[in-house]
Amino acid sequence: MKFVAKNIEDLADISEQLVNRFKHQVILFYGEMGAGKTTLIKNLCLKMGVKDTTSSPTFSIVNEYKTSNNQIIYHFDFYRLKNETEALDLGYEDYFYSTNFCFVEWPEKIQNLLPEKNHKIHIAIDNLDNRIIHFE
Repeated sequence: MKFVAKNIEDLADISEQLVNRFKHQVILFYGEMGAGKTTLIKNLCLKMGVKDTTSSPTFSIVNEYKTSNNQIIYHFDFYRLKNETEALDLGYEDYFYSTNFCFVEWPEKIQNLLPEKNHKIHIAIDNLDNRIIHFE
């Protein structure tokens, strides 16, 4: 499924449509640096009832957010990982195989560790500066 965000305001509607399509807890976000992965995740968290401030966990690797109905969402940024062993040391399985949502930026860094049941979201920027969002 394809969505086009012409501006940041479009992400609210797109996020709602995406949340309604989630059947798996692990959501993988692919895209170049600056494509809008973190911004989309912020919007998804808002739609899912997160009241906390959301931010990229680039340095902490994982952030935890709580929704208004006490669900937990984990937000990962694996950009700085040097190898998959670092994800193993982090205990990624405890997160990925819980019943909580896991939003994962830079999943290609841990390709061999990803669960089979997941959704993929690819974000690209077209020549008009629109965000093209593909959901699998």
